[in-house]
Amino acid sequence: MNIVLFQPEIPHNTGAIGRTCLITGSTLHLIHPLGFNLSEKSLKRSGLDYWQKIDVRHYLDYDDFVQQNFSLQTNYYFVETGGKSTYAQVQYNTNDYLIFGSETRGLPHWILDKNYDKIISIPMVDGERSLNLSVAAGIVLYEALRQNAFKGLS
Repeated sequence: MNIVLFQPEIPHNTGAIGRTCLITGSTLHLIHPLGFNLSEKSLKRSGLDYWQKIDVRHYLDYDDFVQQNFSLQTNYYFVETGGKSTYAQVQYNTNDYLIFGSETRGLPHWILDKNYDKIISIPMVDGERSLNLSVAAGIVLYEALRQNAFKGLS
């Protein structure tokens, strides 16, 4: 599986998602600019001594990500409030991409408008704030893994 973070802002969320990627064998894709520094010192301060073990890929911007990853053989799901379907209504393949926006802005409309039929959401009580980014990523990723019989995991 592939977790994509569009311009994440909080290092601890990215760290938690990175750890989830590590233990599930998933790839973490980071679309820049980031709201924090990935220097060794910054990572150690966040307690991310496992960061070097994560399959993490960096992209200058969204266009760079699209050019290097989008293909007709892979599914892309944009996780955002107000999606056409919930995350549990989707049939996932083992190489799908789950794309999440930044903590304070979500995914921009210029991305969502082009991918309206691929927007999925996590059901929540009306009028409340959205889930923490790392929690949302874990929920959707584990549903995708469950549907694929946790292939490669014990």
